[in-house]
Amino acid sequence: MKFLLYAGLILLLVPLHTTVLPYVSLWGIKPDVGLVTSAVIGLMAGEVDGLIMGLAIGWVLNMYSAGDLWLSLVTKGGAGLSAGLLGRHVAQVTPMVLSVGVLALSLAGGLVAVFTMKSGTVSDAWWMVQSIVLPQSCFDAVAGAGLFWLVNQRMVIDRLRALDRF
Repeated sequence: MKFLLYAGLILLLVPLHTTVLPYVSLWGIKPDVGLVTSAVIGLMAGEVDGLIMGLAIGWVLNMYSAGDLWLSLVTKGGAGLSAGLLGRHVAQVTPMVLSVGVLALSLAGGLVAVFTMKSGTVSDAWWMVQSIVLPQSCFDAVAGAGLFWLVNQRMVIDRLRALDRF
């Protein structure tokens, strides 16, 4: 059952990423839905599920983009693994804690992407960091906190309904 849920989620992310996100962008910057989703899965289901889903999400989403394959796999898989480890070692995970983690992971992935490009000068790299990487990382952090809050609220409501049955 979990496999079917994860496969459906991956298949849902592709149309969401290609059709809906251009309308959600702020100043031309879109959130990295794959990174946010793999981080939330890692936090909720554990580091192994987060790693595997992050790798799968990175591979599938990279088929529709022009980036380096290994970079997407490493960033999304690393986000799921790191969030799973965070969830295991932090006593109370809140949307704020997840947003700080997603911010750090998105910054790291963006910096790796900038420095692996053949951008030319240091000023070009700095321009990319301040105008693309930092705003996208902040957007990813807000999206991650919102998604975690929604999933966590749903789980709390389901637990309360289960308690009412007994």
